[in-house]
Amino acid sequence: MIARQLRDRGQAFPIYVVVIAGMLFAALAYFTISKAGIVRSSAQGAADAAALAAAREARDNLMSGVDLATLTPEDWEQVLQGNRFESGPGPCGAAADFAAKNDATASCSRSGLRFTARTKTNGTVGDSVVPGASGHQGTAVATAEITPRCRLKSAEPGGGTSGSTPTPAPTSTSTSTPPPPGRIEFGCDKGALVVYDPARPSSWSSLAAALFDLRLIA
Repeated sequence: MIARQLRDRGQAFPIYVVVIAGMLFAALAYFTISKAGIVRSSAQGAADAAALAAAREARDNLMSGVDLATLTPEDWEQVLQGNRFESGPGPCGAAADFAAKNDATASCSRSGLRFTARTKTNGTVGDSVVPGASGHQGTAVATAEITPRCRLKSAEPGGGTSGSTPTPAPTSTSTSTPPPPGRIEFGCDKGALVVYDPARPSSWSSLAAALFDLRLIA
């Protein structure tokens, strides 16, 4: 009887080892999948931040030489369409900086008012029992868009609305610099009114935040 029990135990031991090994493999595989999800999430967070940073940098900086105090209503229309935003390397440089803050690298492209960031995490899944997962880096893509939320409502002098015939400025024989245009009013979403007054100018970045929204679209 004792010998039979010993034989049964001997036969059960390999099965026990296989079951334990399978459980360990499943646990390691689950850990790898969880870590891969974290890496992927980090890549997406970096891509979102990078795309928004690029769009914000473009929105908050106008092209070199643009003086708000001298813009005509027609010029403001161009500004509202996004045709006066910075077009140099600044926006994509901001995308790369924000990706680095999220432990990732980023490439950036622009199409009109849309900025696309493609990121790759510096961190990896690490060594894994799952085939092909070892050393895998997370990648993601995000696109942010600058969206105008205001329209030109009125401009002074003349008090006319956009598109109306402005009142001619009085002539002068003085050689002094002519006065800048008057207040510019913008009608925005939800009935909001935004005013730019060259007599009490605010920074473009604060005005831009009122005139334009930033949003992720992909």
